[in-house]
Amino acid sequence: MTHDQRVIRAAAPVIGEEEIEAAVRVLRGGMVAQGPEVAAFEEEFSKFVDGRHCVAVNSGTSALHLSLMALGIGPGDEVIVPSFTFAATANAVRLVGATPVFADIERDSFCLSPRAAEAAITPRTVAIMPVHLYGHPAAMGPLTALAEQHSLAIVEDAAQAHAASLDGTPVGAFGSAACFSFYPTKNMHSLEGGMITTGDAATARTLRLLRNQGMEQRYANEIVGFNVRMTDVAAAIGRVQLRSLAAWTRQRRANAVALDAGLRGVVTPPVAPGAEHVYHQYTIRVTAESGRDRDTVSRELQKRGVGNAVYYPTPVHRLAPFRTGEKVLGYAAGDLPETELAAAEALSIPVHPMLTAQELERLTATVNEVVGGPA
Repeated sequence: MTHDQRVIRAAAPVIGEEEIEAAVRVLRGGMVAQGPEVAAFEEEFSKFVDGRHCVAVNSGTSALHLSLMALGIGPGDEVIVPSFTFAATANAVRLVGATPVFADIERDSFCLSPRAAEAAITPRTVAIMPVHLYGHPAAMGPLTALAEQHSLAIVEDAAQAHAASLDGTPVGAFGSAACFSFYPTKNMHSLEGGMITTGDAATARTLRLLRNQGMEQRYANEIVGFNVRMTDVAAAIGRVQLRSLAAWTRQRRANAVALDAGLRGVVTPPVAPGAEHVYHQYTIRVTAESGRDRDTVSRELQKRGVGNAVYYPTPVHRLAPFRTGEKVLGYAAGDLPETELAAAEALSIPVHPMLTAQELERLTATVNEVVGGPA
């Protein structure tokens, strides 16, 4: 990397003047927690999920946790989840006392395999939790059919998939509930926050009780709940971000098209028929056929000023809280071959909408140079 070249950041959270002004406006107004900004954000986000009920909370993890609680999932129940994901997915299952049962992924999409999910169903299974990983929709057609066949709930983990869709239906409008994250590195953010979507009014009301100490009216507690409310500052920032989401998504897709066309020696991310990928991450595979090791490629890119990240080097079923001797919640080591392969090959490179044309060109050239270099 030469002195006149900036590091190409792996992610570039946007905090512009509009976001700052929105936060200041709320702070000066004095209504800062679970007020009109939150209600407005919920209403505006609903338009992105086919008009479903929206319940804002303080994080994507809280969204997952409360969704499972609101659906009555708890001790003795099993929930099918992918292992190739962030630990929050399985953590939420454990937090309600249920057991996460790990199923394998599809090679192309990195998302939960319907065939593997079907094989994981037992008499204790009550739900499937697909993750729309990296912004690519999971195979919701067969997963929904599977859930209906076995009377299972579906909770979409849509933390990385704002504005993604499948066959014209937006992510967040398939399941019994769906959960989005507004962490700063997501496609849109609220500094921190989450949103739950559901088509069921009774579930939405339960979620609102759960986020606010079990109260709809002050001191009239109906159930045991939490304090996981979203602040009005976060909601105001989220509303600003939401207005830019469509344009940012178009730019992410344009950047992905350029990367698809320019990269050599790696496997670029396929897109399933009917899927609208939103490229939270642009994730390539550095395979054995390339003659290069993924971790070596990652380090070389960093040295040359190209930010990148490995999501996720250790599958969840091999993390300490979920590992039990030679068995992993009923699965023997090696039972998730596509998960293990993805953990060894996947490498996410910049695709965010703040990339300049020059950075995109340098990014492509650098990846090709590193992968094409001597092994």
